[in-house]
Amino acid sequence: MKKFLDENFLLTNKTSETLYHEFAKAMPVIDYHNHLPPDQIANDTNFDNISQAWLYGDHYKWRAMRTNGIDESYCTGNRSDEEKFQKWAETVPYTLRNPLYHWTHLELQRYFGIGEVLNGKSAPDIYKRSSELLREKDFSCRNLLKKMNVKVVCTTDDPLDSLEHHKAYAAEGNELKMLPTFRPDKFILIDNPDFLSYLERLGAIVGFGIDSFETIKKALAQRARDFAALGCRLSDHGLEQIFAIDFTEEGADKAVKKVRAGQSLSTAEALEYKSAILHALGVMYAELGWTQQFHLGALRNNNRRAMRQLGPDTGWDSIGDFPQAAALSRFLGKLDEYNQLAKTVIYNLNPADNEMIATMIGNFNDGSVAGKVQFGSGWWFLDQKDGMTRQINALSNMGLLSRFIGMLTDSRSFLSFPRHEYFRRILCNILGEDIENGELPDDLAWTGEVVQNICYNNASRFFNF
Repeated sequence: MKKFLDENFLLTNKTSETLYHEFAKAMPVIDYHNHLPPDQIANDTNFDNISQAWLYGDHYKWRAMRTNGIDESYCTGNRSDEEKFQKWAETVPYTLRNPLYHWTHLELQRYFGIGEVLNGKSAPDIYKRSSELLREKDFSCRNLLKKMNVKVVCTTDDPLDSLEHHKAYAAEGNELKMLPTFRPDKFILIDNPDFLSYLERLGAIVGFGIDSFETIKKALAQRARDFAALGCRLSDHGLEQIFAIDFTEEGADKAVKKVRAGQSLSTAEALEYKSAILHALGVMYAELGWTQQFHLGALRNNNRRAMRQLGPDTGWDSIGDFPQAAALSRFLGKLDEYNQLAKTVIYNLNPADNEMIATMIGNFNDGSVAGKVQFGSGWWFLDQKDGMTRQINALSNMGLLSRFIGMLTDSRSFLSFPRHEYFRRILCNILGEDIENGELPDDLAWTGEVVQNICYNNASRFFNF
């Protein structure tokens, strides 16, 4: 029987062990999509305790705690940080076979050297030891990233963000790069009740009134240039589906004018605007030389009572079963037709779409860039052993795994970076098993190079880091 979480965790044979320990383990990390707070990096914040670093904003843990019968006051409520940690610790034993069980203990080991299993009994001592370390300078936000050999973090930022923290951080000339990512979804979803207020706020930033489709495009282009000046290389969209019906700019402008006049839009009118602005953004990304990312398929805010009381991103989302293929084909095809398709990463949340995405990307890989259109890593509910394995297998079967740009955290926590290790171990085990089974040649030099490329080099080249 293997020891829990030993040095060969998730590695089932000698070849897998060699691939991980000799090729993958030491590779640096490019975390090209996350939700880390830029102010905490810019200010090099220290957390007062592990609850602040681990539980604040972590809807993965909140969902597990609620399912375990823990009252909301211990999740998002006003209980003390130590009380919240205690309730999380009491939940951990019940998360066995959930990725939270692995992540929790990987993070305790890698950051704090704590090898004990977390439960209600061990919680007080683990809380004390980890919190004491987090207050030390060596455990500031920047140093937490450096401990995990992180070279680049790309935060997720709204066009309404001031970018003041990115500016301050960039002015210091740090070796660890923090770059913004452009996420303009607020200006796509015209049927959102807050759409007009977003336009007003954007107008105040860019210095002119926004009263038409053309001025929306102009304002977003101005903000994109501001982002690019701070090293931005990526955009990101979190949408249920791609919007890609036939449109005219006149139709899109008419929709903007109607909303500004206080009139309701039909579903068709809203969809025409969404399709028009998403296409215009795609053209802009290509002109800027950026990579566009699409996170597709989440059914968000399912619990209306919780949404009303707690707001979005608090743990009430699930996998959606939206049709994706036809619209995705039209969207990418319209951009590609006129050579306006930027490098693209597509993440899906429904595993039933894996093979569809894996084949869709092949339609638009035109030889101009290795892996120009990518099938993104297992995302959100698929960010676990089975989800990663299925994504790797689908991409391997229908594309080129060797050109894959690898893993990211998609996290709000500075303690989440062992997810890169988790992914690397799974990748090495899959390849090691193939070699041991005679399905790949016993060429560790070449397979090890492929592993290193997926872990770091492919992303570094793809994003021009």
